[in-house]
Amino acid sequence: MKIIIIGATGTIGKHVTKALDGQSEIVKVGLNSGDYQVDISDIISIKELFEKVGRFDALISTTGDAHFGPLRDMTDAEFRIGINSKLMGQINLVLIGQHYINPKGSFTLTSGSLSEDPIVSGASVSAVNGALDSFVRAAAIELENGVRINAVGPDVVEESPAYFPYFPGHIPVTMHSVAQAYVRSVLGAQTGQIYKVL
Repeated sequence: MKIIIIGATGTIGKHVTKALDGQSEIVKVGLNSGDYQVDISDIISIKELFEKVGRFDALISTTGDAHFGPLRDMTDAEFRIGINSKLMGQINLVLIGQHYINPKGSFTLTSGSLSEDPIVSGASVSAVNGALDSFVRAAAIELENGVRINAVGPDVVEESPAYFPYFPGHIPVTMHSVAQAYVRSVLGAQTGQIYKVL
């Protein structure tokens, strides 16, 4: 199985890569690192990535920027960081990638717990995560040739202490639990699912 991991060297991506390594051909992709590079906010960059990598069996995206900040001060430009990167970046990986993925392949995107459990200063992230979850459910009924799509929606993770102050009362989830949700999506048989890791 040929698996593309976008964000392979990031906080979550490195654990997902480790969990799947040894049983598949892993293609590591990052913004500035990995076997290939991609800027998911740039459609041309995404197209060039797929042209270079060619056919594949699974794609995992563990990347995407979004803005945390108080609603009263938020600007259009700040809100659009998440829309242009985490939302449309991951959607475009699917819109373009569906023409390169092998039959019965899978896409796994990353949303997050804030789609259903909002926090102060997280309105932009909640909106993006909710949109991603809805896209996954809708795309699942239209993708052809048995191609599946799911999302993993973790709460704040144990290796991101800089975000802990935004999540009062939340117990950070383990990287093992998060990584296994991606494994479940790739190696399982379900589609249109949002795997919450809380």
